[in-house]
Amino acid sequence: MLTRAECSAAQSRAAAMIKASGIVITAEEAEKVEVADFGLGRLEIEGAQILTLVSTGRISVKVVALFGGQTLPEHWHPPVGDDPGKEETVRVISGTLRFYIPSDDNMTEGAIPADKENVYTARHELIFKPGDQITLEPGTKHWFQAGEEGVVMYSFSSVARDVLDGFTDPEIKRVTEIKD
Repeated sequence: MLTRAECSAAQSRAAAMIKASGIVITAEEAEKVEVADFGLGRLEIEGAQILTLVSTGRISVKVVALFGGQTLPEHWHPPVGDDPGKEETVRVISGTLRFYIPSDDNMTEGAIPADKENVYTARHELIFKPGDQITLEPGTKHWFQAGEEGVVMYSFSSVARDVLDGFTDPEIKRVTEIKD
């Protein structure tokens, strides 16, 4: 759970990062940056700041900002009805992104958050710089972490149903709760 002040500060910080990356956003968009702490109450360690630019019944375009060392927890995009699940392309705009998928364990640069070894199972590390991208098939487990300077990236996908994403960590709640 986040306080309103923590949420507002994270929104402002993320909006500044997005603008510094060269992406033009309006003042109204800056106020709409979603701050996701995944119900864990440790935003600086596990969380994300997400600006949805487009979300229709067919496509979604988001800008994701992660603060230095911040981790977006391991998750996957499951099937929903007849839909096989979200297909997603992540493209780095600024900073360094440590991206993890299932395969051989070659992790050398990133770090699994403390006491979370059992819920970060994908250990194949890919290091992305500006201009690098990856496309994930529906259902692929993945997680990512910002380098020390933070990262700004695009997420282009088929229809997004983020509240239905699966998370390896059973403690995660996808909708952030704000307390006054």
